[in-house]
Amino acid sequence: MTSNDANIKPPRPAATVVVVRDAPLGIEVLLLRRAERGDLNSGAWVFPGGLVDAADRAALPFCRGVDPATADARLGVAEHALDYWAAAVRECFEEAGLLYARGRDGAPLAIDAQRRERLEAWRGPLQRGERSLAALCHEEGLSLAADELVYFSHWVTPPGRAKRFDTRFFIARAPAGQDSSHDDGELVEQLWIAPAAALTRSEPLKLMTPTLKTLEAIARFADVDALLAWAREERAVPLIQPQIGTGREGVRPVTPDEPAYAELKRLDPECRGTFSYEIHPALPVRLSPRVIRVTAHNGSVMTGPGTNSYLVGGGPRNEWAVIDPGPAEPVHIDAILAAAPGAIHWIFATHTHLDHSPGCALLKARTGARVHGRIAAHPEWQDASFAPDVMLEGGERFAIDDGVTLSVLHTPGHASNHLCYRLDEEKTLFTGDHVMQLSTVVINPPDGDMAAYLASLRALTREDLDWLAPGHGFLIEKPRAAFEKIVAHRLAREAKVVQALDEVGDDEAALLARVYADVPERMHPMALRSLRSHLIKLRAQGPG
Repeated sequence: MTSNDANIKPPRPAATVVVVRDAPLGIEVLLLRRAERGDLNSGAWVFPGGLVDAADRAALPFCRGVDPATADARLGVAEHALDYWAAAVRECFEEAGLLYARGRDGAPLAIDAQRRERLEAWRGPLQRGERSLAALCHEEGLSLAADELVYFSHWVTPPGRAKRFDTRFFIARAPAGQDSSHDDGELVEQLWIAPAAALTRSEPLKLMTPTLKTLEAIARFADVDALLAWAREERAVPLIQPQIGTGREGVRPVTPDEPAYAELKRLDPECRGTFSYEIHPALPVRLSPRVIRVTAHNGSVMTGPGTNSYLVGGGPRNEWAVIDPGPAEPVHIDAILAAAPGAIHWIFATHTHLDHSPGCALLKARTGARVHGRIAAHPEWQDASFAPDVMLEGGERFAIDDGVTLSVLHTPGHASNHLCYRLDEEKTLFTGDHVMQLSTVVINPPDGDMAAYLASLRALTREDLDWLAPGHGFLIEKPRAAFEKIVAHRLAREAKVVQALDEVGDDEAALLARVYADVPERMHPMALRSLRSHLIKLRAQGPG
């Protein structure tokens, strides 16, 4: 453990209940507004929840519907997982007045006026730790309806925060015959609201990241039955620990569904917020001791935030290579040279589309470095100025410096001359446009070839890789999963083509409208190219 690790506070176990109900316009959730206490959560709208208390374990004999072994397996812990269920029931009762319990006869808890008065008298003492949930169950003759709470998600507060929580989120239908009421102490207001409405109010609600993301997830479902059916499915529940990044929205948490997440996790594991969740042209980003990324000023619908150029080197001789100098923009070449810690002796092009290779000639003129790459089989949409000093076939290895080795892989598909470069010492693959982070790749025949593209992707799944460095976007983790996801997407699109051919024939306009109905119309000219590539592949395969 480093000294920095020693300063990171361990997260405290906590449990949260997302209470939902059906309403005329769909699902509603219960939100409670926290009192102003001068901390980060002050005034935030939250779900009922709080810390797991040591006394919660005494209530486990009263839990019904979930046994300790099942709870441990569901949460993926060695023991005591059922404590979270007990804590969730207690916190929901303390904060919202809703008690997931059954009477002595095993029927859902019926609350008349007399029982309501008795139960209300328990909320304050429970919250202050003066009485226990076990005592409540004993005196009222109740069992806890643990099976009504379905495990939903797992969130951990990022390192470096003054208060850290390891929180298990449960989702539950509002108990019948009970009315919610905030405690009027820690919580000062309550609101039943549709998730979409909570996310789009003209006067925004203050929502912490886990709350916001949970609302987004619930908004996909039409009713509570569908939501609970999905939540009860056998599924992996990943631990979500937001990273901290900086950008135009200031310093904020970054979640796994955002493009920058994996890169931030790698570069800033202590969550100091020193790296950006945005890609800024010309601003060099040190990705490792051997790799620096510089992005061109050519952001667009097709290039995302811009074309990435990578400086690779940093050995004892301090010699460097550049992968994809990008478009022929002197300002970008200036930025590459400014970012280079040493002399540039090598230039490599992944392919010769106009946003990747035209900068080769400019950079060569400034450095004298030799250009490496391939010539495309078809000239359409290619960089006519590209003139490699060294023609690559695939399989070559280059020692850029001691301990810095690039291996060449020929990966046709997006382009006939497409190459990927593997930094052997870091198991990082520079993918050019073979894999893009923010969109799928256009396969444009005749130089683009869908069959070759899928074959190249499948071949890459056999490579020993840890990271992908794409031509557009941030670093990508879990390369094999990324390749397999792209193959699955392409085959699913191809299945749509086959179905559409049966339904509308080979009319391109009709096929395009049917197969790419999920793609914005402004992107249909690009989609048409990939459609044609699918059709060429299917015709080559023949019937069946």
